[in-house]
Amino acid sequence: MKKLLLSLLLLAALPCMRCSADSIYVEPCKGSDRAQGTVQQPLKTIAAALKLAREWRRLGSPQVQGGIHIVLQEGHYRLQQPLFIRPEDSGTPASPTVIQAAPHAQVVIDGSLPVVNWHKGCSDPHLPKHLRSKIWTAEAPLIGNRLLETRQLWANGKRQLRAQLTPYGTMERMKAFDAGEESITIPTPAVDLHRAAQLEMIAMQRWAIAILRVKRQQDLGNGYTKLWFHQPESHLEFSHPWPQPVINGEAGSSAFTLANALELLDTPGEWYQDYPSGKLYYYPDSPAFDGSAAQVSAPVLSTLVQIAGTRERHVSNLRFEGIQFAHTAWLRPSHEGHVTLQAGFRLLDAYKLDKPGLFHKSSLENQAWIARPEAAVTAQFADSISFSHCRFEHMGSTAVDFVYAVNHSSISQCRFTDIGGTAVMAGYFGEVGFETHIPYKPRVASDLCTDIQITGCQIINTTQEDWGCAAINAGYVRNISITDNVVDGTNWSAICVGWGWTPLESGMQGNQIIGNTITHYAQQLHDAGGIYTLSHQPDSQISYNTVQNPGTAPYATNDRVFDIYFDEATNGFTVTHNTLQKEELGYNKPGPDMVIKDNEYTTRKAQ
Repeated sequence: MKKLLLSLLLLAALPCMRCSADSIYVEPCKGSDRAQGTVQQPLKTIAAALKLAREWRRLGSPQVQGGIHIVLQEGHYRLQQPLFIRPEDSGTPASPTVIQAAPHAQVVIDGSLPVVNWHKGCSDPHLPKHLRSKIWTAEAPLIGNRLLETRQLWANGKRQLRAQLTPYGTMERMKAFDAGEESITIPTPAVDLHRAAQLEMIAMQRWAIAILRVKRQQDLGNGYTKLWFHQPESHLEFSHPWPQPVINGEAGSSAFTLANALELLDTPGEWYQDYPSGKLYYYPDSPAFDGSAAQVSAPVLSTLVQIAGTRERHVSNLRFEGIQFAHTAWLRPSHEGHVTLQAGFRLLDAYKLDKPGLFHKSSLENQAWIARPEAAVTAQFADSISFSHCRFEHMGSTAVDFVYAVNHSSISQCRFTDIGGTAVMAGYFGEVGFETHIPYKPRVASDLCTDIQITGCQIINTTQEDWGCAAINAGYVRNISITDNVVDGTNWSAICVGWGWTPLESGMQGNQIIGNTITHYAQQLHDAGGIYTLSHQPDSQISYNTVQNPGTAPYATNDRVFDIYFDEATNGFTVTHNTLQKEELGYNKPGPDMVIKDNEYTTRKAQ
């Protein structure tokens, strides 16, 4: 009794505390973080609401009985730093922590700032005269005491394209790729770009892209120009063997475009940011654009929510309901380029082995060390985390990432649209110091992501910035269930499960891909599958999925696109009752324990 009285006295002494009901209310415009958190006196920020809930739990307040509901009233919650959720924010099965939108409220957790004070007209001599009256300019917002630098811009809810040489989805072909001098030769652009100090090349290479910052150009005088690139991406691009651009491949040479120069700002919907002035130049996609009324957003944060437990103390029993997450940044390629191995995982180092073979794989002829893409919502060392009826829109890179040791968690009935990279990622992929081809089997079994459900989601138009990502991408996982989702519009593979390129036991097993509808995948890159798998995954299942309408990928250097692609060492799957377009599936050294039967093919293989 004395402990209870002491707890109540401590609660009364806290300025934000209240001692009735089980809900904490937040309102971004009228609230105050010195308020009580009641519906009449709401808090202003979600961080303050989490702190109040944390204190209730720490002090054993009666308000925690039955759970704590942090109720977000309508509005934009613009974050200046990621929302940090730690083990002390955990609930219990009987008393979860629920962060939810108020009934019928539109709640947006937003990582951007508005760009205002647009002015029509630009006299910069780098622009053709006929365009100068059509370009709008604005100063970049200040973040602290620095100008905001960005690679993403949204105008009136639509992602705009950084100024580039060719229209979106169209490219030109390389002439030569010289690994010895680390150069790429291209047709000389019609536009003079020699003064374009921030110029970038976007290069297609089989199942991935690379973003290379141009360091130097040389006009060869024969209709071609040679380009050299900055470090670290130049070393990575020319030393790693997989994937590299192809010259004179079976379907032509690899394609490219150039981007990020004021001289390329010539198409409605394009924009450019000058460095170091920070000035933004925009060619509106509508002649009715009104700079004083338009809603233009530039992202500040790459991460909105960080759920971070430890191996000893997980974050647990946390729910997000009915919330929209919007506008995250993907800035890193501006500082170090972007050269990937696969699925958006950038290379830290990679090279071909002079003599193939390592302890776990005698035929291995290359090594690679990778790092994970940025994500709007990340979770590690966490249990019973759920997102339901949420929306994820306008993301620079990944939307949700269950990174490491996330168990018994779910993403259900959510909608993902306009995602720069992957919509949902889960599981370890062998990152940083772990060579990516070595089978991962953690010493602590619970470190493996286990019992994750991704169900009933709509995933539309992903991989908008990094074409080589997937809509759903799971690495080393156990008992993941990917069911009843609609995936429409992705530039490489749609649903990927597995990693490691290995037939050895790694802990992956019991993975389910069931009842999904997949359309319009592989729109730009091949070596792809509507469903794509890797490595040994015993007791796994691919059933009752519909896969249709792969893209034409007009600049792919081969025709390797499949409804289901069993990539290297795939084993342990039962594949039944799927509706597929082609009877010919993709295989790369499959294992002996594959059962493929009773599938329906709408286009039969010619006899």
